[in-house]
Order: sequence, then structure tokens, then C-alpha cells
Amino acid sequence: MKRFNQFLAVTGTAICLGLGTGHLAAQPGPGRGNFDPEQFRQRMMDRYKEALEVKSDDEWKIISERIDKITTAQRELRLGGFGAFGGRRGGGNGDAADNGGRRNRFGGEPSPDAQALQKAIDAKASPDELKTKLAKLREAQKEKEAKLASAQEDLRKVLSLRQEATAVLMGLLK
Repeated sequence: MKRFNQFLAVTGTAICLGLGTGHLAAQPGPGRGNFDPEQFRQRMMDRYKEALEVKSDDEWKIISERIDKITTAQRELRLGGFGAFGGRRGGGNGDAADNGGRRNRFGGEPSPDAQALQKAIDAKASPDELKTKLAKLREAQKEKEAKLASAQEDLRKVLSLRQEATAVLMGLLK
């Protein structure tokens, strides 16, 4: 149990560091090297496989596909399309929130609703316009939450009770 708790602590720290360093980790610099999101994802999947004690490749294929859907849905829900902390960062040319129509650094597509709300805030839009855009963003968030809940239920269906308990502790399931 102590080893598992250490594993959870290290995994949680790695996730926090991966999300928290945001823009800095995505850019090479002195002592930082190149961050490879695919390599990070593969290491996390290997940790999930070990923690869930999956021995069969056939079983892992089913479980890993469902885990991937969950982690994608969690990332989309947390990041809101703008990066680790949402919104634009200070300075720049005003296009920072727009992200030039590109994917954010973690592979998700920028949220059109979040972008529209940010542009309205930047333009000091009327309260009615802000209210409309905020409602639209909240509706999109509800849809993302429903997508996550569905992905979690799909995973729960293929796990043993022991694996389900482990997945809850790892943050994959509620």
C-alpha cells in the first residue's frame, strides 16, 4: 500500500508539473530540453496498466482506449481550450487568446466559445453580450462534463472491482 501511495504522489506531482508549467515546458530553453507530449502520455498509460494490474494485451487494448477517452475529456474540460490556466496571458498583441486557430500546447482544439467570451471581455462588450457568451460557454462545459461521465461509465463497465477502486484513486473515475 505504501508503494501505491508513493506511486499516486509521484503521478499527481508529474501531472501537476506537466499542466502547471504550461508554456514554459513546451518551449526548449536552458536546462529544459524538449517536452514530448506523446512520450509523457505513453509513460502515463504504462503507469495505468501497471497500477490496474492488466496482464492481457487484449484486455489492455479495450481498457487503454477507454482511458484515452477519459483523459482527453478531462483535458478538454480542464483546459477550456486556452492552455493550463485559461484566458490570455499578459502582454502580447491581443491575439494571445485567439491562439491563431492552432491547437493548444496539450493537443486540444481551442474552444470557440471560450475564445468568443475572451474577445468580448477584451472588447469590453455589453453586459448582455457577456451574459450570452458566458451562458454558451457554460452549456459547452456541461456537454464536456456529460462526455466525461459517459467515458467514465464505459471504462467502469470493463473493470473488476479492484481495478475500479484503483481507477478512482488515480482520478480516472469518480
